[in-house]
Amino acid sequence: MRTSQRTAALALSALGMVAGTVTVTAPAEAATTPSGACGSGYYQIDRHALGSVADIYLFYNGSSNCAVTWVRSPNGTRTYDLRVHIQRKSDLKTDPDAGFYKFYAGPVRLSAANTCISWGGSAQGISWASGWEHCG
Repeated sequence: MRTSQRTAALALSALGMVAGTVTVTAPAEAATTPSGACGSGYYQIDRHALGSVADIYLFYNGSSNCAVTWVRSPNGTRTYDLRVHIQRKSDLKTDPDAGFYKFYAGPVRLSAANTCISWGGSAQGISWASGWEHCG
């Protein structure tokens, strides 16, 4: 009897360790604001609405741009098909992000001092992309 109790206890302990590992390693979207997703030092320079679902935000810190597609009213359980990108005109380098997210896509970052950028994204099939702008 004691052997079966010990075996059951070990099995439950192992299961608890595995469950704890899954919880700890599960991806989490930690930012609570679009600017928070980019981090400190970035300030908002532009924004574009994607219907009533989301907005694409563009930030700059003096040398790099950062963009985020942010869901307006997430419920925490639904996932959205979100995309965001920045492209640098000088060499056409692009930093994209796309996937099914609950809160936001990105952040994507690209250094862009002394050149123009194109930026954009989509939410639930509503797409938008800028022309070459924010040249600096």
